[in-house]
Amino acid sequence: MAAEYGVENPVPPWKTSLDGMCDALDRAGCATGLPNFKERRDEEDSLSATVYSGLPYPENQLVALAHSLVVRGIIDETELQERLTGIRARLEA
Repeated sequence: MAAEYGVENPVPPWKTSLDGMCDALDRAGCATGLPNFKERRDEEDSLSATVYSGLPYPENQLVALAHSLVVRGIIDETELQERLTGIRARLEA
């Protein structure tokens, strides 16, 4: 995908934030409702290989994490959409 769009650095800038979020979730695994490291990775691997197999990496990792957090009730779809709308507005400003 990077070559198709002439991107020299194939790692998107948000990947660092995604990695940080995963690290924070792994450290807070004892909190109510949060998956531990193994649960999160197993779920991510399963979703990336099935439901989100058509997405490239690391986008499939990002969507799998969002899916897991919504299913667990950690964030709801409305709040997620509001946050995405805010981010898009800042990027397009």
